[in-house]
Amino acid sequence: MTSDQLERKTAERGRLLAARRAVPAAERALDAAALAAGVLDVVAEFDVAAGGTVCAYLAVGSEPGSVELLDVLRAAGFRVLLPIVVGAAPLEWAEYTGEHALRPGPHGLREPTGEPLGPSALASAALVLVPALAVDRRGTRIGKGGGHYDRSLPGVDAPLVAVVRDAEVVDDLPVEPHDVRMTAVLTPSGLLVV
Repeated sequence: MTSDQLERKTAERGRLLAARRAVPAAERALDAAALAAGVLDVVAEFDVAAGGTVCAYLAVGSEPGSVELLDVLRAAGFRVLLPIVVGAAPLEWAEYTGEHALRPGPHGLREPTGEPLGPSALASAALVLVPALAVDRRGTRIGKGGGHYDRSLPGVDAPLVAVVRDAEVVDDLPVEPHDVRMTAVLTPSGLLVV
């Protein structure tokens, strides 16, 4: 990546974060409800059988998503794994058994209190819901810049579905060699396969 591309990516990340923080709380709540209502369409689209494993995340701050989305998956019979951040290593995972079984983690995250399953647990996923700041129409994802998913997603065979707001699906984002393309995007308006 050239210095111009890196500068563009940094500027884009800053713009996206500022725009996300500016979304009113009431609108974020409506988006979260729509995402929770639409997540079963995602598992149906990718033929994830009940009992299958879905790796997901718990939204923090102004990120789109909610505990409700996780609870919808669990109620439908899916095993839900959430990430555990361990320094600069690939993400570890643990089973989500309900909001009561979460503890504070790094970066403002809440993590499952259950037994860590290690980074290899991602290989058991039939579907991975990935946090993103934006995704372009080619499946390029831009995250917050920590690199946790960049280190964790290479080699994953399951569909990778970025979760963003409608306005965060864009025409073009800068791409780095390590970026893993998304299979689809879930927005409050529905699922877009890229």
